[in-house]
Amino acid sequence: MQWIEAALVRGGTSKGMFFAEDWLPEGREARDRVFAAALGSPDRFGRQLDGMGGGISSLSKVIVVSRSQREGVDLDYTFGQVAVDTGVTDYAGNCGNLSSGVVPFALEAGLLQANDGHQDFTLFNTNTSKIVQVRLAVTDGRASVEGELSLPGVHGAGAPIELGYPDPSGSRSAGLLPSGNPVDLLQVEGLEYPVSLVDAALPTVVIEAARLGLDGTESPESIDANKPVLVLLEKIRRAGAVAMGLCSNPDDAAQVTPKIVLAAAPAPAKLLDGSLSPASDCDLLVRVISMGQTHKAVPGTGAMCLAAAAQIPGSIAATLSGGLPSDVIRLGTPSGAVSAAAHFNGAGQLEHTSLLRTARILMKGFVQLPR
Repeated sequence: MQWIEAALVRGGTSKGMFFAEDWLPEGREARDRVFAAALGSPDRFGRQLDGMGGGISSLSKVIVVSRSQREGVDLDYTFGQVAVDTGVTDYAGNCGNLSSGVVPFALEAGLLQANDGHQDFTLFNTNTSKIVQVRLAVTDGRASVEGELSLPGVHGAGAPIELGYPDPSGSRSAGLLPSGNPVDLLQVEGLEYPVSLVDAALPTVVIEAARLGLDGTESPESIDANKPVLVLLEKIRRAGAVAMGLCSNPDDAAQVTPKIVLAAAPAPAKLLDGSLSPASDCDLLVRVISMGQTHKAVPGTGAMCLAAAAQIPGSIAATLSGGLPSDVIRLGTPSGAVSAAAHFNGAGQLEHTSLLRTARILMKGFVQLPR
C-alpha cells in the first residue's frame, strides 16, 4: 500500500481532502489517481465506502495548496471536483465553501505563519485565475475554531471566516453576463426555456422552477427522484454552457460548471431538519444542481453569483426576488437561509462579492492508497 500525507477539512457546507503541493507526485495524471483513490472513486455503488469521500458531490472534493511566488499573494490553491461514479477530477471552477479551509489548512501544515488576532490573507485560485481575500482570527498560530456563527446545514457554531472575491465577473467566461443579456432563450428538445446566464465567481444558469413544473420548495430527494426533470435540467445546463462560451458543443460541457439553479419567489418551505421556514426568511428560493445531484444547501461561489444576479435588472433572480434593499441576499435553501453579498459601484460594475463561512480541520495524517 501507499501512504500520502493529507488532511480532511470541512469548509462551509462541504468536506474535502487537502494536500500541500509537495506531498503529491508530479504530473496531473498521477495526482488525479491519488485523488480518486483517496476519496474512494470510481464507485459503482455511489457511496465511496472504500475511501474518504461521502458519496455526494459536496463531499467528494480536493484542494491542493502551495506557498505563492506571486507578489502580494500568500498562497496558491487549486480545487478539484472528483466524480463519485467515475473518479474523474474536474478543475473547471472554484469552490467557495472549501476556499474557507485553505488558510486554516496552510497554518496547520506550516505553509503559512501568522500572529494571533484577526489577520488578512490573499489567495490566488488557479482554476479561475482570480484573487480571493480571507479574513479570520488566529489563536496560538492556528485558525480559531470556536465562535458563534451558525451555517444552515452545519451542526453547531464556529469562528467566522470572511471570504471576499474582488472583480469576480467572468471567472470562466467573457464577463458578468457572457451573452450580454439578462435573459436568454435556450432551445432544448424543440422548446424555448428562458434563463439568466451569469458569471460572478461561478458560471451559473438560473431558471425559474415553474418552467419545469416545480415550485422551488421541493426537497433534494424529491428532485433527485424526478429523473425526467434531472435529464432536462442537464440538457438546459449544457446548452447554457455553449451560450456562455464555455464550450462549442453541449457534449463538451464540464461537469462542474456551469451550475444550474432552480429559482422561485419566497414561499414557506420544509427544511431538511423537519422545521418550516416562513417565506419572510428569504429573498429568493433556490435549489442548486451540482454534478447531477441537488445540493443540500448552496455552493459558496454559487451564493455569491446569485447575490450579483439578483441585482441585475431584468434577470430572473431579480424579478423573482422583487428587488433587494441592500447588497445582501438571503437565499432559501433546503438547509435554511444563506446570506451572501455583491457590491456594484455607481457605474453599475460589480466590484466584489463576499460571504461568511466556518471551517474546521477534522483529521490530519496519512491516507492509504491501493497501488
